[in-house]
Amino acid sequence: METALVTGAGRGIGLALVQQLIESGYRVIATCRGEPSPALRALESSSQCQIEQLEVTSQRSIEDLAQALSGVTIDLLINNAGILGPNNQSLHQLDPTDWLQTLAINTVAPSMISLALLDNLKRSANPRIITVSSDMASFHDGGSSLLAYRSSKAAANKAMQGLALELRSDGVIVCPVLPGWVQTDMGGASASETPEESASGIIKLAQRLTLKDSGHFFTWRGDEYPW
Repeated sequence: METALVTGAGRGIGLALVQQLIESGYRVIATCRGEPSPALRALESSSQCQIEQLEVTSQRSIEDLAQALSGVTIDLLINNAGILGPNNQSLHQLDPTDWLQTLAINTVAPSMISLALLDNLKRSANPRIITVSSDMASFHDGGSSLLAYRSSKAAANKAMQGLALELRSDGVIVCPVLPGWVQTDMGGASASETPEESASGIIKLAQRLTLKDSGHFFTWRGDEYPW
């Protein structure tokens, strides 16, 4: 049985990932900030689900998680935790503190979590790191709104590309993945994909990734996406 760790597992895509990974036969370590949602808590009754606390912007919290999981093999790490950022993200009104907070959660945290759990991943015969990204991270998307969000996801993509190069010799596969426009608090009710559809696609992609795919940007449907 493979083990997957999912951050931001309390709702939305993260919760759907946990549910579907369990159904697919994975043992799942689900992390969340604060009290787990009732839906996530309900999954803990399964012997396949373990809930751990994680504040992704706290290096101490990341280190505590790594210590708690010392010696545990992690086959699949899904960096899902993220935020849209402040309400006002126009160039002339964006608060730098809010921008830095968005970068801390969306850009820095996935890299630091990946590095903290690297020993766990190296224990696997098929270690994979997936970081949930966005089409707004692509330089082919020329929109100007949501500056903090766009820049944080674009930087996260570049960080994952760098990790892929650094970790190739260790056999660790690293890919950012576009989840689609998903019906979550972030995507809104009018979005085109459900969390379940997005999660299903991400899991199918994770199961087919090989080292030659590492460092590439994919969609939840499994297609390569332009940087």
